Amino acid sequence: MTITPVILSGGGGTRLWPLSTPQTPKQFLALTDKRTMFQMTLLRVMDRQRFAAPIIVANAAHAGIVREQLAEIGVTDATVLLEPCARNTAPAIALAALAVGVPESVMLVMPSDHLITDDPAFHAATEALLPQVQEGWLATYGINPTGPETGYGYIQMGSTVGAGVHAVQRFVEKPDTARATAMIEAGDHVWNGGIFLFRADAYLGAVEAHVPKMGTAVRDAMSRAQRNGNQLNPEESSFAACPADSIDYAIMEKAAKVAVAPVSMGWSDVGSWDALHDIGDKDADGNVTSGAVRLDSSHGNLIHADGIRVSVHGVDDLLIIANGNEVMILPRGTSQKVRDFAGDLPIVKTKPAAG
Repeated sequence: MTITPVILSGGGGTRLWPLSTPQTPKQFLALTDKRTMFQMTLLRVMDRQRFAAPIIVANAAHAGIVREQLAEIGVTDATVLLEPCARNTAPAIALAALAVGVPESVMLVMPSDHLITDDPAFHAATEALLPQVQEGWLATYGINPTGPETGYGYIQMGSTVGAGVHAVQRFVEKPDTARATAMIEAGDHVWNGGIFLFRADAYLGAVEAHVPKMGTAVRDAMSRAQRNGNQLNPEESSFAACPADSIDYAIMEKAAKVAVAPVSMGWSDVGSWDALHDIGDKDADGNVTSGAVRLDSSHGNLIHADGIRVSVHGVDDLLIIANGNEVMILPRGTSQKVRDFAGDLPIVKTKPAAG
């Protein structure tokens, strides 16, 4: 069976500021390899005996960079489906399901900004899920947890429904540390990696059942879409009227037949500068560096220099990001603060406690 990859590439570019911006979000940056994460995602599904030509769902504002990066890796057969406005993942995937053409086609839906280092494990999980998917199940990939991470959602696995595949018992919102620890110790929870496998008609049927207004809006937008070569532009006003919701909330948490395959595949959502330190190649002192960096008597830092040289002495456990005329310095472990700076808004100063 040929699988159609659907690459979601609509990220907003705030969590890795100042390198990542709305104009060039992280999927289009070479953060962990000489290739960008967008390109690495596509290269994972280039075997045309196994995978059909991909469908890329991207922000219309990124049309130019998408074409450039496709050309750099020699992908000429992709359909580029450009969202006229952001309506979250559930409508984006519905657009792609309509673009597939053959209702029974299996869709492999992947974010374009995640890292997977063990491709064979990823493909093995896909093969494990296919029997359930062919029977109309919606399926997802559960990442075997390596610790009580509070930044991810979790999936509780239920009964076994296939070789290496479980029915999903429930989806769990991002927990606090105590709850995450308890779920991991129970042994029946995995991280929600945001990667999905299902037939196009099964997904569209779930949309019609659970969010009928969404189904109507995406069908209207696609019926009025404009095609120019391999580029597809859904009609803007119809799509703008579509309810905005994620696939998890709108579909996966409501569907009756949802399967999960637990897998260890070297996955990271590369969601912060702290995450890049965790997965980066470290020197003998635990530093991760890129660009023109000089280090002396410093330990446990992540330092990225783009367009400027950075020299540090006697500092530990910092995030130092220099990009053009922007420099950000934070203690490791405080990556969430990046969002406050990314919007160019004034920073509210924290007053010292009285006494």
